[in-house]
Amino acid sequence: MAKTPENFAETVKEVRQQLGLSQEELAHELAVSFSTINRWENSKTVPFKLARRQFEAFCMQMKEQGKLKHDKD
Repeated sequence: MAKTPENFAETVKEVRQQLGLSQEELAHELAVSFSTINRWENSKTVPFKLARRQFEAFCMQMKEQGKLKHDKD
């Protein structure tokens, strides 16, 4: 589920909306700040590799729990 920087913002927003989470709630789940999620979604920054892996692991966990649809990779 390696996302390129071009579509990472869309992916973060889509995942958050599918889970019914606010930016603040997603930030809490990922142990980052609200402003970090906001910058990701607005393409102001792209996360470093570690944060991207953390996001991907979170997505996999949500898929395993049936809370997130499988993406179209």
